[in-house]
Amino acid sequence: MTTLITGGSKCGKSSFAEKMLEGFPGRKVYIATMQPFGEDASEAIERHRKMREGKDFETVEKYTDIHEISLGMNCAVLLECMGNLCANEMFSGSEVVCPAEKIVSGIKMLAENVSELVIVTNQVGSDGISYPGGTADYIRALGKINRRIAGFADNVIECVYGVPVLLKGEMPC
Repeated sequence: MTTLITGGSKCGKSSFAEKMLEGFPGRKVYIATMQPFGEDASEAIERHRKMREGKDFETVEKYTDIHEISLGMNCAVLLECMGNLCANEMFSGSEVVCPAEKIVSGIKMLAENVSELVIVTNQVGSDGISYPGGTADYIRALGKINRRIAGFADNVIECVYGVPVLLKGEMPC
């Protein structure tokens, strides 16, 4: 089962994603994609670690190359977050011809090999503002990734002011 959770900044996506996996009886893995660059990132990482305390998540830090992760079928995975993964692939300095294809392919592989996959992503690009080249490329790539994952996900949920709104499938919790 694959669930994509989207929404704006600080809208309750992470809390909802963690709640979805509360009762999972097997191994729970949190794939952390945020690199600790700067004070803001370090604060966000610490906030998320505190949110997961006592919830039996094993943390795997994976900033790029999501296709390299192999976990097994009796496993639930929370990937946080697609926006960071996309930026990491695009701006890591290594040549990635098409980050959207690489990421979507890796997510499909992961989804096929675990019991539950919950992906947290961000809504970007809906503000109507024109951005410089690199930022516009990022917004387009993340939009493409989100659309492709939404296409094969069992459930798609948007968090709006802490309220989960079902867009596709069934509300898992």
